[in-house]
Amino acid sequence: MTFCLGIRVREGLVAIADTRITTGNEMITGRKVTIHHQPGGSLFLMTSGLRSVRDKVVTYFDDELRMLAEPLDRTFKCVNLYAEQLRRVHREDGDALRDANLSFNLHTLIGGQMSGDRDHRLFMIYPQGNWVDVGPGTPYQILGATGYGKPVLDRTLKFEDSMRTALKVGCLALDSTRISAADVDFPIDVVLYEAATRRIAGHRYTQADLLPISEWWQERLRTSVAELPSQWIDHAFGQLDRTDDDFPA
Repeated sequence: MTFCLGIRVREGLVAIADTRITTGNEMITGRKVTIHHQPGGSLFLMTSGLRSVRDKVVTYFDDELRMLAEPLDRTFKCVNLYAEQLRRVHREDGDALRDANLSFNLHTLIGGQMSGDRDHRLFMIYPQGNWVDVGPGTPYQILGATGYGKPVLDRTLKFEDSMRTALKVGCLALDSTRISAADVDFPIDVVLYEAATRRIAGHRYTQADLLPISEWWQERLRTSVAELPSQWIDHAFGQLDRTDDDFPA
């Protein structure tokens, strides 16, 4: 399992990925997000799925970008080029993986902005090579362990939020996932793309870096539960004094 989160807000893009890789009974650390530059634009790419498939597809994609006679001017064209390499690897390795009872299960998030794009974009690419555009209505997409962090994002994240708020919410979503999923863990990689300046940068956080935030969040949750209005609970516990009906009105 993995946790890769791409967020698109008005100010720019935020990408967060854990680095834990499960191989049989072994757990190792490996980068799941990469940054790629083109003249006039940049993008990030992160994946969830078989590591061997990921490494081959990303290698092919990076090689194709370098061999282009002219740079691609739209992000969706980069996505289409990536999808071509995804299908190429499926043609090469799909049968062998199937014979070994392994799934060709690579899901990908690509975000960035090329010279011809009016706005920064975020796309999710399926293993078959088809893709969807992540828009303002639901300004994020998770790959891997989707369930644990989704409630945090759905309750708090809006397209109009700042990148700083998006990063905070994203890290809380990852922390919720890390607590509940044994195969998602630190260190985590973060990529920030600022639309106004078209600058992109990456940073790695260790557990020591974010442990105070995790502890603060956990204590705040417990405090909030304790402070939750309790009149409705008092009514339910008051029924313990009754013996005439299991379910009184």
